[in-house]
Amino acid sequence: SSSSASDVYKRQGSNQRQGSYAEYQLVDERIVGLKPQSISNAEAAALPLTSLTAYEMLFDRLKIQDTKQEKPIILVIGAAGGVGSITVQLLKVLTEFTVIATASRPETKAWLKEIGADFIVDHSQPLEQQILDLNIGSPHYVFSINGTGRYTQAIANLIAPQGHFGLIDDPENFVINPFKIKSVSIHWESMFTRSTFQTKDMTRQGDILNKISKLIDDHRIKTTLGQNLGTIKVEHVTQAHKMIESGQSIGKIVLEGF
Repeated sequence: SSSSASDVYKRQGSNQRQGSYAEYQLVDERIVGLKPQSISNAEAAALPLTSLTAYEMLFDRLKIQDTKQEKPIILVIGAAGGVGSITVQLLKVLTEFTVIATASRPETKAWLKEIGADFIVDHSQPLEQQILDLNIGSPHYVFSINGTGRYTQAIANLIAPQGHFGLIDDPENFVINPFKIKSVSIHWESMFTRSTFQTKDMTRQGDILNKISKLIDDHRIKTTLGQNLGTIKVEHVTQAHKMIESGQSIGKIVLEGF
């Protein structure tokens, strides 16, 4: 959420505290960063959780900065939502990766094209042949944001030998055996890990948020705000949850004010 009290800081909290819809929240100073000056409170509120998830996955888990590939390729599955939208932008402004992004509707495909995806494929159709038809080679990295259970075998077939596969959802009966033959590394990301376990590197999250703020103010990336549904009240909270659960939202949904 966003309110006039958040003019100074762009905030994100811990899932160990209650109060997601509270007007005031207590947040550990190590996991906050400066709000971008060039955007509104609502636009800033759309960024922390998704940007931390995306940045940590790319640079702390997958460690894409250490790639030995001359022309690295990454496949981002479910790329038009909040996490995917910031992931694609970070890849395009901070790396030389070729980005294959997935979406299934005209409006989500248009959004991904707007934020810089190099290739867009339809995840409502079999992924494997679509990516083979691109004729650019196997992805060295795969970041699956949602629906991983439906795509696990396709990912195992597509990913390059010694590749890296990251996911953030919770597929039931997730079987990693198909990845053994290719020596694929598997990485899970939760942006709440550092705050939950009070890790020694918790200040990393504040640093990441400040980097995101600078990228925003330098006009290199833009907010992933999709819709602002208005004030924080039961009707709007219910509407937001229904939209998220539909799997058809673009970017982030924000509620603002009380």
